[in-house]
Amino acid sequence: MADGGLHGELFCDREMAALLADRAALQGMLDFEAALARAEAEAGVIPVAAADAIATQCRADFYDIAEIGRAATLAGNPAIPLVKALTQRVAAIDVEAARWVHYGATSQDVIDSGQAQQYRAAQDLILARSERLAHALAALAREHRRTPVIGRTFLQHAVPISFGLKAANWLGPIVSFHDDFMICGQSAHQLGGAAGSLAALGDRAEAVSEAFARVTASVGAVRVPWHTERRRPARIAAELGLLLGHLGKMAQDIALMAQTEIGELAEPDAPGKGGSSAMPHKRNPVLCTLILTAAKRAPGLVATMLAAMPQEHERAMGGWHAEWPTLRELFIIAGSALNQAVALIEGLQVFPEQMQYNLDLTNGLIMAERVSLALAATLGRGEAHHLLEQASRDCLASGRHLRDVLADHPQLAGRLSAEELDDLFDPTSYRGATDAIIDRILVLYEEERDYMSGNG
Repeated sequence: MADGGLHGELFCDREMAALLADRAALQGMLDFEAALARAEAEAGVIPVAAADAIATQCRADFYDIAEIGRAATLAGNPAIPLVKALTQRVAAIDVEAARWVHYGATSQDVIDSGQAQQYRAAQDLILARSERLAHALAALAREHRRTPVIGRTFLQHAVPISFGLKAANWLGPIVSFHDDFMICGQSAHQLGGAAGSLAALGDRAEAVSEAFARVTASVGAVRVPWHTERRRPARIAAELGLLLGHLGKMAQDIALMAQTEIGELAEPDAPGKGGSSAMPHKRNPVLCTLILTAAKRAPGLVATMLAAMPQEHERAMGGWHAEWPTLRELFIIAGSALNQAVALIEGLQVFPEQMQYNLDLTNGLIMAERVSLALAATLGRGEAHHLLEQASRDCLASGRHLRDVLADHPQLAGRLSAEELDDLFDPTSYRGATDAIIDRILVLYEEERDYMSGNG
């Protein structure tokens, strides 16, 4: 993963890969052991000198990851061989201190806490990227507030909308995700011991628990162990799944609008980007493709996290283990998809002239709803709708503009003045609550900006 391998950074970028690499996982587990020793020394359970000796050996560079991995295959998890290796290193410098390594803790404390440290760093990266994406989408919504584009339902022309409205609707869920993920996306260290009661620490258990929370405050710790209460990782997975689903929606919209026959948008251009091995003229939407790839992988991963929640008694048999690669994979694909979404939106090419061309394709039919509503004032809604259906069929059959068909219609001709028709067939004036909706989403974005910038 470090160098991307054959697939480069198609599915995992280097920055996120580094945060979730085995070395980072190992360092997270070692940081737990150092924090545990400091907390126990603070509570008077182990000598301060022992805690210092243990901390000096808690550097990932001291350990052979492959060797620990081979031992983990037999042991059932990597914490067991790691604790053994750590104990040996501490014994080499202080035999007395070695007896206090991992004192009162269990493998799950080590693994969950080490992963929590990794996920906290990954969460920060996800939030930074979602912030950048929100800024780009807000700028797009403002710039194209009044740019008309055809709205499409069931992939067919419906009525005109503003491209700024579409961009604002892309923005809203990103703002909500950022807000939600700042809270429920936080993983946490835990200390529960063999069965979640810290019984091995006797009457000093509560003191150690308090000290451990203080020692790990900068990376987050909870006082109640969550060995088999797995809402925390499941909620993180669900939020990442929701994010990926929305990014997929954005990518799919853009890819459809970038089709040759539509041509309203295009991905950022670069030499060699989106080419075809067979067709020199191709410009494939590769960013959209990769975002959609992540969105299609996410549901199965989220489902695995939910399926892993019913865990047996005080230690899971398989469910906990299933979480390890699954949540890591969700962070990886979410980080990659966000990176690609930022590149996509920041460099998105918008073609208002083509949007206008497509608005004109149906010879005014996209304004039939508006004309029908205007006529309803004198004809009644049902009759007006019926007559506009007839006129629309005549428009399609003849290839004439709907306005010309109306002028020749025996029951509709003359009912609307030329000035009224000019306004009715102007897509830029058919806005409804467009500005209010855009403004509401932008207000939410502005309110979140302080939190995005760390000022909230």
